[in-house]
Amino acid sequence: MAQNKSFNGRDMGIDLGTANTLVYVRGRGIVLNEPSVVAVNTADGSVLSVGSAAKETMGRTPTNIVAVRPLRDGVIADFEIAERMLRYFIKKVMGSRRLARPRVVVCVPSGITGVERRAVMEAATRAGARQVHLVEEPIAAAIGAGLPVSEPTGCMVVDIGGGTTEVAVVSLGGIVTARSVRTAGDSMDVAITSYVKKQYALAIGERTAEEIKVSIGSASPAGPLSVPRVSEAVRRPERNVEVFIPGQSEDPEDTQALRPPDRCTIRGRDQATGLPKVLELTADEVRHALTEPVDSIVAAVRSTLDETPPELAGDIMDRGIVLTGGGALLRGLDVRLGRELNIPVLVADDPLDCVAIGTGRCVEDFASLRTAMDARPRRPDTVRV
Repeated sequence: MAQNKSFNGRDMGIDLGTANTLVYVRGRGIVLNEPSVVAVNTADGSVLSVGSAAKETMGRTPTNIVAVRPLRDGVIADFEIAERMLRYFIKKVMGSRRLARPRVVVCVPSGITGVERRAVMEAATRAGARQVHLVEEPIAAAIGAGLPVSEPTGCMVVDIGGGTTEVAVVSLGGIVTARSVRTAGDSMDVAITSYVKKQYALAIGERTAEEIKVSIGSASPAGPLSVPRVSEAVRRPERNVEVFIPGQSEDPEDTQALRPPDRCTIRGRDQATGLPKVLELTADEVRHALTEPVDSIVAAVRSTLDETPPELAGDIMDRGIVLTGGGALLRGLDVRLGRELNIPVLVADDPLDCVAIGTGRCVEDFASLRTAMDARPRRPDTVRV
């Protein structure tokens, strides 16, 4: 009986992402969404801040303080810092219930190795979890996007996160074929930083690169009504980025106001003089900078389709490919994939939260979705690039 007891409000699902960590509490929904960043004092190893407060310090810290991202490429890179971060998030969610030890479902990339699997489970256990179960990100993303993962029909999901892009075909509650590539949102930021450095000898930080990607980044030329799928309140421009929209008008009836931005002004350090410099960057230049990471994602989807059984491939042709994760919000990515693959491509209704929502549904309906959990090291057909 103890195994079936409901711990409503205590059991939680954690989307432990490279860029952000989301926590879903049973009966309450998503209660925490913060960056996976920890500010550490290098002198004594103490943690100064975690989450949003720590991200604000990135690129702006003195020599004795460093902002650490404990996850790289979707897996734990710094075990001790990851444990401290998890403990902070769990404590923040649990509040004053000191003695409560929640049952936790954690998302992990497909193709996770045995060592990486044990690292996640041990970090969550030491952070205060009573039981730890793992669910692969493509499964959680498909559940969160509302796909019929338990039915004998093929569903294809492409989850583009911060560190990895997870491409998988799901049927009967399991992964039929999958591919995990270490090209995702962070790779796009690095591509933009490298492009600006090479073309203009201007050094910019990763936060500025991310804001450029969010503001004017695209995978294909956008039409006049191509707009982001999230509110501008969520994606506020960084102070080092000023966005310009062509034909911007205060008239709400003017459709030109719906055009995406075509250029932005960025601030950085001139590598020749060492002085601050202002530069204008166009959307076409950013699209060119993103060519390589976008091509890698398209290639991963194409390779996964090539390994898909014919019957399931037919289902995917009918249902289409579903994009989730923050990278799904890159303008024109669905259009680019649809054109390259000749398959309908859809963006999930809430791509940023799909994995967390799917993890939460595993918590809410633990018994029926148990078969989708406790991910084990996969067969060699999963490729880590």
